[in-house]
Amino acid sequence: MEEVRKKLISFLEDNSSTFIKSWRENVIISDTDIHKEEVIYNGMKMFELVKQRLNHTLSEEGLRDFAYKVAVERLEANINIGDFVYNANAGRSEVINWVISSGIALEYLPQIIEEINSSFDLFNYYVVKKYTEIKEEQLQKKNIFIDQTHKERLKILGQMSSSFVHEFRNPLTTLLGFTKLIGTEYPFIKYIDIIERELHQLNARVTQFLHVSKKELINGDMKINSLYELFDELIHFIYPSIVDVNVSITNNIEPGIMVYANKEELRQVFLNILLNSIDALQQVKHSKEINIDCKTINEKAEIMISNNGPVIPKEISNVIFEPFYTTKELGTGIGLYVCKNIIEKYNGEISVDSDYDITSFYIKIPLLVSNESPN
Repeated sequence: MEEVRKKLISFLEDNSSTFIKSWRENVIISDTDIHKEEVIYNGMKMFELVKQRLNHTLSEEGLRDFAYKVAVERLEANINIGDFVYNANAGRSEVINWVISSGIALEYLPQIIEEINSSFDLFNYYVVKKYTEIKEEQLQKKNIFIDQTHKERLKILGQMSSSFVHEFRNPLTTLLGFTKLIGTEYPFIKYIDIIERELHQLNARVTQFLHVSKKELINGDMKINSLYELFDELIHFIYPSIVDVNVSITNNIEPGIMVYANKEELRQVFLNILLNSIDALQQVKHSKEINIDCKTINEKAEIMISNNGPVIPKEISNVIFEPFYTTKELGTGIGLYVCKNIIEKYNGEISVDSDYDITSFYIKIPLLVSNESPN
């Protein structure tokens, strides 16, 4: 067998130039590859390693080190790893074809071919493994950089919006005060109620930005709240929008479910989700429905606000509570972010689940238990 190996190695060496030429005609080498000359060198090197394997002088460490070198070059060249695998397998086929045509006895071929295949398999494994490891490391570093940059931008934006809000709120408060005063003294003036209502809406938007720009939400009066009554009030409040879009809203919450929280903050959360649901339902032609349900689990109220509007794609539902993310043309992208902050302030949770039949927002907040002090 050793004599057969020596003759085979000698045959391969005598035909090495023809082998390399034939292999070069079949490989994929990009013109933009900064290591394209190394591709040819690596092919010749692998040819030498195969001969070392046949001569029992190839070490796995040597094969691995060479494979790691190739992996780094493929990354630096920014070439698809599939091109490397193709080229390596083209080299494998070329070597095996030369071995078959060498004239060695058929009884020795299976073992020789098995050794060649195992060498190429191990080489490919080490290259792809190292390539993947480096690629994942680069991706992690990139994601960390993006996260840090995003946080810095949010920090700067928060500082800017905080300054803007305080500058804007003072004259807005003055306008609200004088509008109310004018409405009281001159109730016959047309449209003063509309102006007052729009100013209150603007003030609510400013409050949202103030929430985003601060680490902590503004604390308000904490009271016992009936979830049924709170939603009942909201449904009456948004009645014009309900009629305009022709939506059917059902409040299925039991009257006895109570939570201890700031009513205005909860109102802001539920109002935002209800209005978003109504906006979504404008896109459908079938009957439009919103259902409000609640169940109590482990001293928490789990509120579910569902609508039969269009599906929210998974890639959007994953980021829908992020600040400044919006799918609306004129949206601010802070509504659901503020909702998330408010709910988490109460050690609660908020999430969304959507399919082609129903979209549901889930809000979990602690119940008011009997031994809990409302003070």
